[in-house]
Amino acid sequence: VQQTQKSRLLEKTRLYLIKKLLPRVEERKKYHQEFASSTSFHGVHNIVQTQSKTRRVLWLLVVMGSLAIVIWQICNRFIYYFSWPTTTSVYVQYVENVEFPAVTFCNLNRFQAHAVTNLQIIFFLWSIVSGVLQEISMKDNFSQELNDFLLGNQNFSIKEFTRENGFYLNSSTLLECEFFGKPCYPEDFEHVFTEYGNCFTFNHNDLPVKRRVSVSGRGLSLLFDVNQAQFTDDPSLGYIDAGIIYVVHSPKELPRFDGLGLSTPVGMHAQVAIRQLKTIIQEYPWGECKPDIKLRHHEIYSTYGCLQECKARYIQDWCGCLPFILPGNARECDIQKFYSCVYPAIYEIELEGLCTAGTHNSTCPVPCEETDYPTTVTYSSFAGEKAIKFISAKLKRSPEYIRQNLVHIDIKYHDLNYKMTQQQKALTVADLLADVGGQLGLFCGASMITIIELLEYIFTNFCWMCIFLLLKAPEMPQWNIPSQNQPTQKEEKKGIQEC
Repeated sequence: VQQTQKSRLLEKTRLYLIKKLLPRVEERKKYHQEFASSTSFHGVHNIVQTQSKTRRVLWLLVVMGSLAIVIWQICNRFIYYFSWPTTTSVYVQYVENVEFPAVTFCNLNRFQAHAVTNLQIIFFLWSIVSGVLQEISMKDNFSQELNDFLLGNQNFSIKEFTRENGFYLNSSTLLECEFFGKPCYPEDFEHVFTEYGNCFTFNHNDLPVKRRVSVSGRGLSLLFDVNQAQFTDDPSLGYIDAGIIYVVHSPKELPRFDGLGLSTPVGMHAQVAIRQLKTIIQEYPWGECKPDIKLRHHEIYSTYGCLQECKARYIQDWCGCLPFILPGNARECDIQKFYSCVYPAIYEIELEGLCTAGTHNSTCPVPCEETDYPTTVTYSSFAGEKAIKFISAKLKRSPEYIRQNLVHIDIKYHDLNYKMTQQQKALTVADLLADVGGQLGLFCGASMITIIELLEYIFTNFCWMCIFLLLKAPEMPQWNIPSQNQPTQKEEKKGIQEC
C-alpha cells in the first residue's frame, strides 16, 4: 500500500512539472526568439531577425569580436585593480597661522666636570644606558672596573646621577630666550632623557595651548652658554665636539637624535628655516601602513615610538625590569641588570630582527599619517668684532669666553604653509565599476539592465534543464524489508522486474 501511494505521488509530481513548470518545445523556442529580438544587448537581434545568411554571419562575427574585446578589457582592469596601484599627490596649503613644532636641546658635553673627574666609569655606564636607543660596541676592558664600582656602590642610580650632575637649564646656561617677540624662560622647557643625558624640550605636548606663529621669519631665538669648563665628556667614546645638538619634531612624538640631530658648535650662529610636511600613506595592500596599530604609552603612532615599546616588551620579559629610558611602568633596571641582561638583550633583538620597521609585515610599519619638519640650516660666526664687544660688556664675559662657549640658534618657519604628500588609490571600486560599465557600453551597448536580463535568461534555462533532467532520471528501485510473512511469488516477480 505504501509503495502504491509513493508511485502515485511521484506521478502527480511529474505531471505537475510537465504541465506547470516545463513549457512545450514550441514555447521554449518562442521564448528564445523573443529574448534575442528584445534584449538590450546590441547586435543580437540583427543575427536573429535578418534573412540574409551573409549578413547574419557578419553580425555574428561583429558581436563575437566585440564580446571578446570586452572580456579582454575587463580582465585587464581587474588584473590592474588587484595589483593595488597608487598615485602620489602633493598639495601646498597656505594658512594664516601654523603650529610651531617641538624642539629638544642637549649639550654635547653631557656631565658636570666636578662630578666625573674621579669617576670615569660614569661615561661607560651611560654608554650602556644609551645603548638601548642606539647601537654601540661595548668594551670588555671596563668589565672589571665596572664590577669593582658596583661592589662599592650597590645603591648607585645612573638615572639620578645624570639628573643631578648632567646638563641643566637655568639662567646661567640659557642666557636669552624669545619666542615670537615674547620672552621665554627655562620653566617653559620640559626635561627628557635621551642618549645625550639631560635634554630639554620647548613647546612640549603637555602644554594646554600649543604655540603658533602667524608671520614667517619669526619664531624661537635662543642663546646658550655651554660652559666648557664646567661640562665635559669622554672623547674616547666619540664625544669630541662642543656645542648644542637639537632636533625639531612633532610635539606628540619623542625626540629622536640618532641620525636626525642638528649640531651647532660654540661661537656660531645657526639660522634654521623649517617647513611642515605632512605625509598620508594608504593602508595595506595599497600602502604599507596599518591603521589599527595603537601604542600603549604614546598618544599617536610613530615608528620610533613603536620600536621603543617593542624593545621594552622583550627586555621586560627577559630581564624582569625596564630601562628608565624606555616607556613603561615596570620596575627600573639597575646598572648590574643593564650590563648583564639589558645590553645582551638589545644585541639579541638586533641580531634576530625581533623589532623591525618599514613594511606592513614588520613589527613597526610606517605610520598612516606623519608630520615632519625638514630644515635648512645656515651658519655664521657669533659675533662680529664690534658686536662681540657689546655682548661682552652686556654679559660681563670676555670675547674669548664668548667664542668658546656661546651658541646662538634661531628657528623659524620659511613660509606660512604646509606641504601635504598624499598617497591615493589609483583605482577605487567605483572607478573599476565605471571602467567595466564603459567597456560594456562602448563595445556591446550593455548596461546593468542588460546584465539582469542575461541573468534572468540564464536562470530560466537552468531551471528548465533541471526539470528536464529530473523527469528523465530513472526511477530508483525500492527495496522493502520483508516482514515475517514471506512475500508472494507475484510480489517477488514484480520486485525483480523493478530492479
